[in-house]
Amino acid sequence: MIDVAYIALGSNVGDRDAHLARARAALAALPDSRVVAESSIEETAPLGPIDQPSFLNQMVAVETSLAPRDLLGHLHAIEAREGRVRRARWGPRTLDLDIVCFDRQTVDDPDLHVPHREIPNRPFWQRELDELRRRG
Repeated sequence: MIDVAYIALGSNVGDRDAHLARARAALAALPDSRVVAESSIEETAPLGPIDQPSFLNQMVAVETSLAPRDLLGHLHAIEAREGRVRRARWGPRTLDLDIVCFDRQTVDDPDLHVPHREIPNRPFWQRELDELRRRG
């Protein structure tokens, strides 16, 4: 099934612009997928209890036939290529890629929730989703 996945990109360590650019290129190269829209990039304050630099955030709409779990595996591989190390929850990171939602699919597994449970707590995701959906 072909669907549109909305993927959040975030970076607050190193060359944030370069991390996002390489992530967009990697998303464009995913198998059985194509990028159909990109939101504006915005700088946001970090969430959570850890003192850290501000994030650059963006959302990308990807038309894909990848299943949500397969897509997540590709996203984790892209993060790893950008030097992502999973230490502290809500901690600083070179690159964070999250499946925010799909147009038609949902998932409610212990380690994957689509739509993402944090959408109501992230107004920048809501703005970026609105921007992408207005374009579609």
